[in-house]
Parts: sequence; C-alpha cells; structure tokens
Amino acid sequence: MQKPPTPKTNLQELLKIQPVGPTGLRGIGSRSSLARGGALFLGAFALLNIVGGFRSEHFDANLWWIDLRFLPLAVAQPLVLLFALVLLAFAVSPPRAAGRRFLSLGCASALGLVALLNAARFYLLLARGALTSRFPVPVSLFVGAALGLIVIEAARGSSRVGRRGDFVRVFAIGFGCAICFPVLQMLCFGKTDYRRPADAVVVLGARVYADGRPSDALADRVRTACKLYHGGFARKLIVSGGPGDGAIDEADAMRRMALQLGVKPADILMDPAGLNTQATVRNSEAVLSQVHASRVLVVSHFYHLPRIKLAYQREGWEVYTVPAKESYLLRQTPYNMAREVAALWLYYLRPLARPTHC
Repeated sequence: MQKPPTPKTNLQELLKIQPVGPTGLRGIGSRSSLARGGALFLGAFALLNIVGGFRSEHFDANLWWIDLRFLPLAVAQPLVLLFALVLLAFAVSPPRAAGRRFLSLGCASALGLVALLNAARFYLLLARGALTSRFPVPVSLFVGAALGLIVIEAARGSSRVGRRGDFVRVFAIGFGCAICFPVLQMLCFGKTDYRRPADAVVVLGARVYADGRPSDALADRVRTACKLYHGGFARKLIVSGGPGDGAIDEADAMRRMALQLGVKPADILMDPAGLNTQATVRNSEAVLSQVHASRVLVVSHFYHLPRIKLAYQREGWEVYTVPAKESYLLRQTPYNMAREVAALWLYYLRPLARPTHC
C-alpha cells in the first residue's frame, strides 16, 4: 500500500504553530509577559520616586531596588529617569526596531550590572562581618534576575503585535510584582542585622496582656534590645508603645522587663504615646534630640522593619535596623506579613496626599 505523502514543513513554520500553553517560561508569550510585567513595575516605581521627590522631600525610595550612590545626584537622577521611561516603553510595546531594541538592551544591561554589583557588595559586607542575615539573599539578586530576563527579550526582539490578552497578562504580572516587592523587603532586608555602635536603640511595642505580661512578640523585642545595650552597642533604651489590654501600657511593660534584664533606670526613656509606627517615629525624634543621638538602632520583628526604615527616612533620619530574635515562629507571622504588604505601600504613598518640604 502506498503511504500518504508527508506534508513539507520548514522550521520556521513549526515555530509559528508551537502553542504557548500553560507551561510558564517554556511559552514564548509567557516569558515575554514576565519580562514586560517586571519592566512595568520597575519602570513605574522608579518614575514615581522621581516625580514624588519633587512633591515631597525624602520621598525618593529608588535605593530600595538599585543603589546608584556611587554617582553624583545630578547624574544619577537623569539616568534613573531615562531607565524608567525605557522600561515602561518596553512594557507597553516590546521594541521591534533596531534602535529601540538597542536602547532597551543597553539600559537593562547597565541596570543589571549595577544590581549584581550591589549584590556583590552585600556578600562582601557579610563576609567581613559588617552585617549578619538569617536570609542571606539581597533584593538586588531578584532585581538582577528580572533585568536579565528583560535583556534576553530585548535581544530576541518581538514580532508579535500586542493583543488585549497580552496587556492584561502584563499588568497582572506587574501587580504581582508590587505584592512580591514588600515581601522580598521583609525577608531580605528585614532579616538582615545591621547592628553597630550607636547612641540609642528604639524598641517598638507589641501587645501587653491585661495582667501586665508582655506578649511573646514584645518580650522578643525587649530581650534583643537589652542584649544590644549590654553588648555596648547603645547607651540608651527608648521604649515606645500604646495602651495595653489592662492598666499597664506597652512602654511601661517594656521598661519593667528591661529593668529585670539589668538595664539601668536612668538609661531607659519612655514614649507611652507610640500608638503606631508613624507616632513612634515622630515621638522618638524629640527623645533622640534630648540625648543628642546621631546614630540610632531600631528593634522590631523582621516583617515590620522595612516600614520602620521607610518612616524614619521620610523624617530625615538614617537608622540601622536589628530584627528581634524570635523565641519561636509566631503563628500570626503570615497574617502580619500580608498586612505589612498593604501597610508598606500606604506609608510609601502617604506623602503624596500631604506633601511636605523642609
């Protein structure tokens, strides 16, 4: 019996009919969407920082994803603006023309190189003992990986015309990046211990039970701060918190525990009006000025530290964070981390509603 003729199909035709499928990175469209979604988030975040910096002092938080402090500010700001616009253009419409492809490739490559250098500096400081970390992976590595994917897609070019489904997928991935970014900050930054000799250590409050007992979270924070005090890292202890479940407030409970752990009464300063993170930051400014503190350590749980760092930066203070050593993993940690995702973005965007200039 004669066999039916085999249709002639060249390699290009085979590639054209390959389905994208639900296999993630194996699909060309999926890989392109991941690159564009990452570019959308990084470009939008970079641009918002620059624009917000004109509206509110200390707003710029680009340092949280790329460190360009080795460049003069007059050079770094225009470069970041260029990078932001190129990334956004890549996200909205992948470059097909040679000129745009070259520009996208150059900008993403330059940023990727800086991100890798930032990561190398983190590991150098880790090796020197200048810092320690329970999650020794810097955010820069994740940023570098995202930029590497953009480089690959920019080099490959795109012959696809954007469809509505593509844009929906890109925006969904960009939104996912906006959720993952605070989580990475909690794990990478929050679990890194930046302790060094300082003038004072600020301890943020947590729940106090009706009988005056500190919760496990609060006890962990106070215990960590007292170890810093006895280790010679700080001369003063500033305890800040709000009301407790009973007559004893958080600051008073922290003071009592610190006294039991051997801290001198004269070295404990109290802020009973630290109702929230922002209140603690503003109240502690006056206390820190009283003791002429120029270098400050701050102790709280790892998921809380990025927001604390941001709040102090917005007030013009450069503080060094130390994660509380947890006696055990708290059951509420997943909930607290989820809450911090929203809280961190709220604190970040708040100055745009009420701009401040000094």
